[in-house]
Amino acid sequence: MAGTGAGAGGGVPQLFRALAVGASVLVGALYTVGAVAGSIHRRNSALKREKHGKPCGVCKGRGYYTCKLCKAKGTIQWSPLYDPLVINPCVCPTCEGNKVQKCLNCLGFGLV
Repeated sequence: MAGTGAGAGGGVPQLFRALAVGASVLVGALYTVGAVAGSIHRRNSALKREKHGKPCGVCKGRGYYTCKLCKAKGTIQWSPLYDPLVINPCVCPTCEGNKVQKCLNCLGFGLV
């Protein structure tokens, strides 16, 4: 069976192996080109925003503002099933305990 192209152990034929390597190289190249193009697009958008953008009126150009749910405490009072006897402090779900949240108007860039 030396003429079939398969190894002595019944492995993958050379043609299929070459096709698999070629396909993986092609997929890797396409992924790399897409990542580079996305990076260039994000950079151009940021430069355009910096050049022509105005400071955000909601966060006053900072990109973040104090959390409105916990009022910059980092925790909220939570009670299961509105039971007034059992009130548990828990981490604020909006700011995750950071006491500030990203401005949704400018998406944290500070410019609109």
